[in-house]
Amino acid sequence: MRKYAIIKEKGVAMSSLSQPIEYYTYDDYKNWEGDWELIDGVAYAMAPSPMITHQAISTAIASELFNSTRNCKDCLVVIEQDWKIDEATVLKPDIALICNELNSAYITKAPLIVVEVISKSTALRDEKYKFEIYKKEKVPYYVLVYPEDLRAKVYKLEGNEYSKQGDFALEEFSFNDLICKASINFKSVFAKFR
Repeated sequence: MRKYAIIKEKGVAMSSLSQPIEYYTYDDYKNWEGDWELIDGVAYAMAPSPMITHQAISTAIASELFNSTRNCKDCLVVIEQDWKIDEATVLKPDIALICNELNSAYITKAPLIVVEVISKSTALRDEKYKFEIYKKEKVPYYVLVYPEDLRAKVYKLEGNEYSKQGDFALEEFSFNDLICKASINFKSVFAKFR
């Protein structure tokens, strides 16, 4: 069933040409086939399966996070797990470190770390829209990984803004101020692709 946005004041939007924009909720989302994200009621189809390099780098980062937090009983590393922020926004981060999550169907609260591996088809969404959502939702660390350049940018939430911690290619970054001491050794992550 299609739903159309009518006016912004009622939590919906009109396009710049006054054409209605389809508006969806989590109830719609959970019945869709395939991989989707929902941002402010607008559906975004996920790209086809990422390239092998993208997947391998994602696996290496998840492994780094898993190994560094293996002794923490409160935290889990999850891959492409739904995060239901509200009825109109459901994201699927590439990798997330979650702690004390009681819901087994989807993430219900801000992860401690979100990692997005950038591809051409998702760059704008990851660098702009999700950046703002993760900041608003108080995700302590947001990591953007660029497989083509074999580098990552790490952002830390300080107050209400993200502060860039640096560009990483051969270094290890430690998230020492979290419940579980996590780390990512980017030299190891990118080693097979140099």
